[in-house]
Amino acid sequence: MSKPIEVAPSILNADFSNLRSELAKVENADWLHLDIMDGHFVPNLTFGPPIVKAIREYSTLPFEAHLMVTNPDFYVVPFREAGCKRVIVHCETALHLHRLIQMIQAEGMEAGVALNPATPLEMLDLDLILPELSIVLLMTVNPGFGGQTLIKGVLKKIERLRRVIDDEKLDCRIGVDGGINQETAVEVVSAGADLLVAGTYVFKNQVSPSQVIQELKKLSC
Repeated sequence: MSKPIEVAPSILNADFSNLRSELAKVENADWLHLDIMDGHFVPNLTFGPPIVKAIREYSTLPFEAHLMVTNPDFYVVPFREAGCKRVIVHCETALHLHRLIQMIQAEGMEAGVALNPATPLEMLDLDLILPELSIVLLMTVNPGFGGQTLIKGVLKKIERLRRVIDDEKLDCRIGVDGGINQETAVEVVSAGADLLVAGTYVFKNQVSPSQVIQELKKLSC
C-alpha cells in the first residue's frame, strides 16, 4: 500500500549566514534533515548538537539527524537533547546495530538505518532489524558532499526493498538521499521510494523552496 510522498530538505545546502530565514522557506516539508558529518566516516565536517539545539525553536518541523559519523552511539543522547525526533545511523559504522537501534528507541526517538550505495540490503536482518525501523535511507550518492549525481544502480535496490517491505507488511518508509532533482525524483518514486531527502534541489533552485517541496509531494508511487 503506497503512502503519500514525504520530503525532508537537507539544510546542508542552505545559506548558513541566514539560517532562520532559510528554515521558514521549507515549513511545508515533512521533516528537516540534518546531515551530521565527522570528517572521518565521510570526508567533510558539518555541525553538531549545539547548532541543532540553536535552530530548534525556529522550525515547527520534526528533526531527523543523519549520523554520518564513526561512533554513532556517542551522539544518540545529545541529539535527543537537541530536539531530534528521529536518528538515522549508518549500518557501516555500527558494531552492534540492533543494540544501537534499541538505544535510539529507549530515548523516545524513531530509529532509521542508512546504507551506502555499495552496501547490500542483506545487512538489514529481516527478523531483528527491519521491523524496528521507521525508515531505511538508501544513499543514492556516496555520502560526504551535496550536489552529486544520483547513482542509477541504486534504483534496483529500492525496488527490491519495496517488495520486501510490502510482502512483510512493514510500517517502514524508504528514503533516498543524494542527487534528487525533477527527473531523478520521478525515477526513485517509481522504484518505490516514499521519502525524498533533497538539499541542492530545494535550496539552490530558481523556484522557491516551498514550491519545489510542493511539487515533489505530488509524486506518487
